[in-house]
Amino acid sequence: MTRPLSPSAYRLLRCVEETLHRVPAVGKPRSGKALKEIEAWCAQYDIDLAVYRQGNTLRFDRRLLGEINEVLDSLGHPPLDIALSGRTTTQQAEQGGIEAKSVRERPRTRRVLASLPALSRPPWLASESREYRDLDWQSLDLGGFDILIQVENLDSFYAFTPDIEAIDRFRQPLVIYRGDRHYGGGFAVLAETWTATGKPHVYLGDFDAAGITFAIASQATHLLLPPLEWLIHHATADHLPATQMKAQASLLEHRAALSSDHPLRDYLAIILDRQRGLRQQWFGERLERVPLG
Repeated sequence: MTRPLSPSAYRLLRCVEETLHRVPAVGKPRSGKALKEIEAWCAQYDIDLAVYRQGNTLRFDRRLLGEINEVLDSLGHPPLDIALSGRTTTQQAEQGGIEAKSVRERPRTRRVLASLPALSRPPWLASESREYRDLDWQSLDLGGFDILIQVENLDSFYAFTPDIEAIDRFRQPLVIYRGDRHYGGGFAVLAETWTATGKPHVYLGDFDAAGITFAIASQATHLLLPPLEWLIHHATADHLPATQMKAQASLLEHRAALSSDHPLRDYLAIILDRQRGLRQQWFGERLERVPLG
């Protein structure tokens, strides 16, 4: 199942919701553990917080709370206007709580979209080297794979094949679409389970503040990016939206924590210092693995 927001995160959001009945917006410091959890959770489910970040403060309004509630509902998690404290497990399940065994899961709770080698094909289907499977991630034997490749954009997911030099030493790659509201919940739990294996997890997505923030939130170990010099010449301001300006604050913090000779620093300089980015579809054929931490 997808992991719900912690009780402390729910308490913070319910406090915000109550305050929004009296005022149009409310700010909360981003330094708190619950707020950091909420930001990472929003990144997993494509809730863009760029316009809501104001330095060390996250500004909440009714629109943002509405987006959060929509995702909670799509995942079968309790909405913010239902208080679960003091309820039995069964009562929580009746309200959408997902810890009780009797709760009914949403159809896509465990689903992921995987790209796998085509082993056979029916006579009516043209020859293809890959097949795409909508499946329950728990049906996968993760021990049979040696690297997880997370692909951000759906068109790039369908176009991607793992037979590239950057990962050629890995024989059994698991290629998964990062997901949206249809597949993001299943992928989030798969990624967390994969992290426990200690095996590499690479992120192939847009080279911009949001993309790298998504990669960090999903606990990826590496990015798949074009060579640095190539990227310096091809990155463009047109591919770094102005709405991501505030999202760069977390990347500044991430860069500050890296060693002075870490290879990611030069890549982040393109975004943070040159204010340029590049969408995944423009990457070209040559890619390299760049460690995230």
